Amino acid sequence: MKNIVNIRRFLWGLLIFVFLLSFAIGRYPIDMETLIKVLLSKVFTIDKTWSDTVETIVFRVRLPRILAAMLVGGSLSLSGAVYQGMFKNPLVSPDILGVSAGAAFGAALAIFLSFNTVGIQISAFLFGILGVALVYLISIKVKEDPLISLVIIGILVGSIFTSLTSIIKYIADTEDKLPTITFWLMGSLSGILPKDVKRVFVPILVGIVPLYLLRWKLNVLSLDEDEAKTLGLDTGRTRIIVIICSTLMTAASVSISGVIGWIGLVIPHLGRILVGPDYRILVPITILLGSTYLLIIDNIARAFTTVEIPLGILTSLIGAPFFIFLLLNKGRSWNR
Repeated sequence: MKNIVNIRRFLWGLLIFVFLLSFAIGRYPIDMETLIKVLLSKVFTIDKTWSDTVETIVFRVRLPRILAAMLVGGSLSLSGAVYQGMFKNPLVSPDILGVSAGAAFGAALAIFLSFNTVGIQISAFLFGILGVALVYLISIKVKEDPLISLVIIGILVGSIFTSLTSIIKYIADTEDKLPTITFWLMGSLSGILPKDVKRVFVPILVGIVPLYLLRWKLNVLSLDEDEAKTLGLDTGRTRIIVIICSTLMTAASVSISGVIGWIGLVIPHLGRILVGPDYRILVPITILLGSTYLLIIDNIARAFTTVEIPLGILTSLIGAPFFIFLLLNKGRSWNR
């Protein structure tokens, strides 16, 4: 237990450090002393020794992007963790039920129809939810194992949405709309505004809070069906809650960031390596890890080259080698 407390303290410290460091990274340099004064000026009365430009960059440009990275990273990581427990499969990720594929089609369609940024985000969010709704409605009509039905139908519905997205890309204007669709599908947090963060904060919070409060039930849900029912858990209702919460978080995240893969697959395993499979501890640790991880990735994306690297590329470059490492070493996170 003492070791877990130390890990939690270290992760909180790391998140705070990366949070502050993220403000200083960018084409417009801001030293740490000025940054702290600017941040504290919103709470305390401090003599203003910085320009309006610095304040605008801190609160209108970098703070929304930092908060978005933390929300998206924590949400995708938590969704992956709870899905891996519910489906009893370490290879499950947040897009297993078609939410990412649905959101990708919604965004591509909105871009093709020349919607504005808000329209693109709303379309992505709604089609992400629609994808999961279709999966669930079809699965309850299939008289097979509910978990297997969800996975298979999720793959099929996701494939349909992916094909529809490909059609949109094929007929899109190659000079304007196709590059925009392609860049969105690779994932990015560039151009995030404060109103974008406000827009997704509520659905993400609505998804996180129930899962956090019910995290002890996730331990039971990861057991065999008969064992879970013996312990008095209504597995059907609990699964519905998990699916709804994870769908809200993932759809909201994808609507502002695009498709960012591997986070919901890699971070839960890293959390299990650090603290074990107990969801009472794993849930908050996974949120911390995911928030810090995507914040670091986003800093790398916007700091190491003059042209910003899409986040999906970086998460894939890191995530795939990590899984190769797991396969070669058969880590504790792999064998639940």
